Amino acid sequence: MAAVKNGDTITVHYTLRLEDGTVLDTSENSDPLTFTVGEKTLIEGFEEAVINMQPGERKTVFIPAENAYGGYREEHVIEVERNQLPSHLSPEIGQMMEIRAADGATVFVEITEITDSHVTLDGNHPLAGKNLTFDIELVSIA
Repeated sequence: MAAVKNGDTITVHYTLRLEDGTVLDTSENSDPLTFTVGEKTLIEGFEEAVINMQPGERKTVFIPAENAYGGYREEHVIEVERNQLPSHLSPEIGQMMEIRAADGATVFVEITEITDSHVTLDGNHPLAGKNLTFDIELVSIA
């Protein structure tokens, strides 16, 4: 039977959990995920976990933060004056915004704190600094 290797397009079911067991996402009872291994469309640890799996195989893998979304980086948190935000924007905690970095790249940030004069923007991925556990079932290799 064939085993997964780089370059294969595969279909998997998965469940993503935090260390405390909280389920963050799952494909169970919905469409499975299809992707090409090695194209780096998923986190490094997930792609590594499916290598050598065979159709029908299930496994649970622990992926440390550094092989998932990286560590939480304080330098990705900035405080800006409220008057620097677009005038039509009514900032709310948890709101996502798209901003332009100094190098011209588009960055997504979350509003994490609001005062009368300032807004704190966090550019870290919501799962940065978190260890993840995936239950994976290889459905097929195309």
